[in-house]
Amino acid sequence: MTTKKILVLCTGNSCRSQIAEGYLRFFAGNKAEIYSAGISTHGVNPKAIATMLEEGIDISQHTSNHIDEYRHLNFDYVITVCDNAKENCPYFPSQAQKFHHNFPDPAKATGTEEAVKEEFRQVREQIKAYCREFVNKNL
Repeated sequence: MTTKKILVLCTGNSCRSQIAEGYLRFFAGNKAEIYSAGISTHGVNPKAIATMLEEGIDISQHTSNHIDEYRHLNFDYVITVCDNAKENCPYFPSQAQKFHHNFPDPAKATGTEEAVKEEFRQVREQIKAYCREFVNKNL
């Protein structure tokens, strides 16, 4: 059985795609190679790292990557996690099946520190459910 290659795409590869990469790695185990990238790179958001640590998943070693870095790879699946990435994604010359789910951007959350943390947790839970279902259906 060949290992599937999955690319998660977002605008800045800092929050949603990083969280999704963490959960896809967690749920897929050795069934898939998981990559994430952005149309631009904003670095991995410290709040995304913190919210995943609450789940026991360490994404602190993840890097923020530009989509061009993966042009040479042939992906089986490409998942866009925000409308901006779906609309502005450069043409990817691959036979990848494309999936899309627009998650709210927790980095745009405002208010108290606790309110912002809560927004990150809510988005994390949405992404977690999506990733679990994706792995169950496709791997």
